Amino acid sequence: MLVAVLSGFLVALAAPWLTRWFGDRVGWVIALLPLSITIYLLTFIPDLADGGSVRYSIEWIPALNINLSFHVDGLGLVFALLISGIGTLIMLYGGGYLQGHHQLGRFYLYILMFMASMLGVVLADNIITFFVFFELTSLTSYLLIGFDHNASKSRYSARQALLVTGIGGQFLLVGLILLAIAGGGWEFSVLVDQADVIQDHALYVPIMFLILGGAFTKSAQVPFHFWLPGAMAAPTPVSAYLHSATMVKAGVYLMARINPTIGGTDLWQFVLVTFGAATMLLGAYLAVQRTDLKQLLAYTTVSSLGTLTLLIGIGTDVALKAAMVFLVVHSLYKGALFMVAGTIDHETGTRDIRVLGGLRKLMPITSIGAAVAALSMAGIPPLFGFIGKELVYEAVLDLDTFAIIIAVVAVVSNILMVVVAGITGIQPFIGEEKETPKHAHEAPASLYIGPLVLGTLSLVVGAIPALIDTSIMEPAVSAVAGQPVEVTLYIWHGVNAMLIMSIITVAVGVVVFMGRQQLRSVTNQTNLLAALGPEAIYAHLLAGLDWLSRTQTKIIQNGYLRFYFLTIIVVLVVSAIYPLMAYGNIQLAGDLSDVRIYEWVVVAIVLMSAIMAVRAQSRLAAVAALGIVGYGVATIYILYGAPDLAMTQILVETLTVILFVLVLYRLPQFATLSERGSRIRDAIIAGTGGLLMTLLVLVVSNERFYDSISQFHAEESYPSAFGRNVVNVILVDFRAIDTFGEIIVLAVAGIGVYALLRLRLWEDRSEEK
Repeated sequence: MLVAVLSGFLVALAAPWLTRWFGDRVGWVIALLPLSITIYLLTFIPDLADGGSVRYSIEWIPALNINLSFHVDGLGLVFALLISGIGTLIMLYGGGYLQGHHQLGRFYLYILMFMASMLGVVLADNIITFFVFFELTSLTSYLLIGFDHNASKSRYSARQALLVTGIGGQFLLVGLILLAIAGGGWEFSVLVDQADVIQDHALYVPIMFLILGGAFTKSAQVPFHFWLPGAMAAPTPVSAYLHSATMVKAGVYLMARINPTIGGTDLWQFVLVTFGAATMLLGAYLAVQRTDLKQLLAYTTVSSLGTLTLLIGIGTDVALKAAMVFLVVHSLYKGALFMVAGTIDHETGTRDIRVLGGLRKLMPITSIGAAVAALSMAGIPPLFGFIGKELVYEAVLDLDTFAIIIAVVAVVSNILMVVVAGITGIQPFIGEEKETPKHAHEAPASLYIGPLVLGTLSLVVGAIPALIDTSIMEPAVSAVAGQPVEVTLYIWHGVNAMLIMSIITVAVGVVVFMGRQQLRSVTNQTNLLAALGPEAIYAHLLAGLDWLSRTQTKIIQNGYLRFYFLTIIVVLVVSAIYPLMAYGNIQLAGDLSDVRIYEWVVVAIVLMSAIMAVRAQSRLAAVAALGIVGYGVATIYILYGAPDLAMTQILVETLTVILFVLVLYRLPQFATLSERGSRIRDAIIAGTGGLLMTLLVLVVSNERFYDSISQFHAEESYPSAFGRNVVNVILVDFRAIDTFGEIIVLAVAGIGVYALLRLRLWEDRSEEK
């Protein structure tokens, strides 16, 4: 299982080279990975259908009780199958959509990392492991949304998505830690058994709101919904994958995963039903105002995410069954429609619905996939979308309170979804052929295979729901409910309230679709309210943060190194004076009686050289004086038994003096530019800083709260680390993480230098000229 999760990261690293080797056919090669994972995941179905689950765990950070633990139950399997199955189609689609793109390898690098991160999210059992993968999805989605980094809109949208989901992630981390503390465990599978303890805990309310903060930002619930439509700046393969079936549903998965643990309370139901219903209605309403195909689909995705949140909040067996079915329904039709939108854009050069029409004859295969997906979105039998919509209506009617209000919200939202289904999946292909920026023709196979496969699945599963009801849906619903739930799906339930609501939805939806131009004109009248909406608030907050950054930069980062040092020393002195004075009983260490004469000589030389460096009227003289200071320090190292440090100090000082001389030789003649008063001020501050550091060293040396660790290092250097050089052992064993951090800093700096060298800005400028 660990291989299945991490294989995406490994193949991602090889993606640029695979792209060079296989060229435009690389998508077919890379698609073998998610296809293999899908086949592997299908082997879990028999065990899960029998009520079992599969766990895998290895120690990661045992001291903190953090393990790389994974748990495959019905809920995780449904999500993992969607991630890997649709991922297979996206890998094919991406190769065709970005054919010839010079950054195709980078696209596969990012999207494979994202796929692996999502698999980690839905299969992780340990809370910290889950959070690490959860945040990796935010990071990789940032890279994917900003794939076209030369476009300012892509950069802005990527930053917006990262900030919104990243801030939510910080709330989530706190909530998960509190959850582990309240439940006494770090595994989701363990915390389920502590549901009563957690819900009665004093921290229950903050735990719930902190976790929902992370879930709501990730799954674009009101008022955090605005980042998802903005993310449509990403290439269409990214939108089809991240914003229909995977990333945006990570928050939904989180709510479903913790539902047995902290769900079921009145507060839980009220919050999720309220936010879910509001998101459901607002997303559908905003969708019908749009004319861009991807924007239309993005806002209906917001509405669908609200529907899933609403259903999880209702929490009945029927509602949870509706949530799992609608989860699959939405992934199938929305993934297909996003790919259709990208195909239309790829072949016609536009996504504006106002200039599209008559494409059925020019793109017949694509039109079939679009029609099937649109009909499923509208809830037309025998497609799977019909079953999902009936279950949604049954769930809202099952509410104890506000059933009528929520039912009306559901019907109105679904009517608007029918309208959008017609606009995105039907309208571009009917009517008279319109002139488009590019002459349209049927897309290559890699672009229409995805919609056809997803549409076929929606049709087959809708007509024969017994294929998945007990084998896949039942374990998933049972996992969300926290207890066994029987699931039997039917396409025909007889004439009942849900069927009547479905008929009304489709009939009114068709009528409204016919008058969609008037509907768009009416709804556009409310666009003025957007100036008061959450996106405008986000923009104002970001602008305020930019202003604050610029202002403090002008004050603090003024460009003069001497002022930086001055500020650091003054702040240090002011910060240290009060603690020293408050401590009161200051006893200085130091018995000067055993200081040898040659040690006094070395100290005197260092002090005189430091004074000479300050007073020198020549740069070379100042450099020479600083060199003497460095060699004096090296001498002290030798006197106190540290020849290796002395050797390092001598080498560094020698190299520094040589480099200084080479550079300073090129500078203008030395001149005194500062005023006498400034020099006196600087001398006082510098002297105060030096005296403070001396005082601190003497005080700290005299106050030992713990035994010196030096003896431990000397004794354990060889037996524990198998090294006789204590300094080396400290660096690579006892302080390995610190050293590793320094190596990372150097590596990042090296990569930055290499990237700057590869920019070749001079060539770009010459081309511009």
